[in-house]
Amino acid sequence: MSNSPKIWLSSPHMGPNELKYVQDAFATNWIAPLGPHVDGLEKDLQDFTGSNYAAALSSGTAAIHLALVILGVQPGDLVICQSMTFSASANPIAYLGAVPVFIDSEKETWNMCPKALEEAIIACESGKVSGKKQKPAAIIPVHLYGMPAKMDEIRGMAKKYEIPVVEDAAEALGSTYQGKACGSIGELGILSFNGNKIITTSGGGALLSDTEWMIKKARFLATQARDEAPHYQHSHIGYNYRMSNVLAGIGRGQMEVLADRVRQRRKNFTFYKNQLAGIPGISFLEEPEGYYSNRWLTCVLVEPEQTGGITQEHVREHLLKDNIESRPLWKPMHMQPVFSKAPYFGGKVAEELFEKGLCLPSGSNLTEEDLQRVVIGVKGALGT
Repeated sequence: MSNSPKIWLSSPHMGPNELKYVQDAFATNWIAPLGPHVDGLEKDLQDFTGSNYAAALSSGTAAIHLALVILGVQPGDLVICQSMTFSASANPIAYLGAVPVFIDSEKETWNMCPKALEEAIIACESGKVSGKKQKPAAIIPVHLYGMPAKMDEIRGMAKKYEIPVVEDAAEALGSTYQGKACGSIGELGILSFNGNKIITTSGGGALLSDTEWMIKKARFLATQARDEAPHYQHSHIGYNYRMSNVLAGIGRGQMEVLADRVRQRRKNFTFYKNQLAGIPGISFLEEPEGYYSNRWLTCVLVEPEQTGGITQEHVREHLLKDNIESRPLWKPMHMQPVFSKAPYFGGKVAEELFEKGLCLPSGSNLTEEDLQRVVIGVKGALGT
């Protein structure tokens, strides 16, 4: 292992005012969950995304879970989910005893394939999936690595079959689709502020919607579903999913620098593309017209048939020797042991992306020297 400084895949990047908000929380003794910074962060998210309502929560996973609860998902229901994603997109389906139906990716954005989506809906409604005719309870597309999914086609399919969309924008804060902020396009939108995301609250997430009752219900359920009463009374099962005022203070400071963070990550992508795109067997995911990616992570495909047999794993191991963190693309959910028996629709696109894809260091705090070191490492692995 090299003695060179560690280059992380995507580390937190603080701005000038996060500590000010946290200190304010301490000074005013707003340490417990909820408080003025939670209200302020929710307003910031509404203003940034154009959503009418937002609920700041403990994680993006909690936001997906609440979204499905709000939509009335029950044990045995079918919920359609993009296969190529982090497990947090699918785990809440299992929390509710529902059945995930996984969908392959398409090559243009690496996200949910609209054609396979319709095949899955038809199969569910005809009884071919569960043995009985079932309308899927929800569709969960994901904006993978910040690249927007084909939302016109997906939303069109959802409208045609009258199925609500839970838009997983956990990786896509700052991305837009046809001028509309990712997270604001479905009936419900999901954001994540995990430590490696484009902005962070250490741990946290949010639920977005233009429908007031949905967010009101999310806030109610996220605070243990306590009824209005002088004593503790509960008529519903609740959850401890609200964000603390301290972490929301970090989020408020992060929102102030979000635009800068997006610019820097896009600059990283451009740097890598300019330095590596001419190498045989290396390709990048481009933005279709009308798509704007925050480039949360810059990803490359490594084609062994063009690199003399060098694979993405060879590149990853070579970078690791120089203390540079990189990682394969998400392993598709239908290939995961825990979901191996779940229904799947599509071909081999997601599997091929997993086999060939590599995420390069993409933090907004990387220096040009860091980026150049990564490029030298990639080229060294490929013998160029």
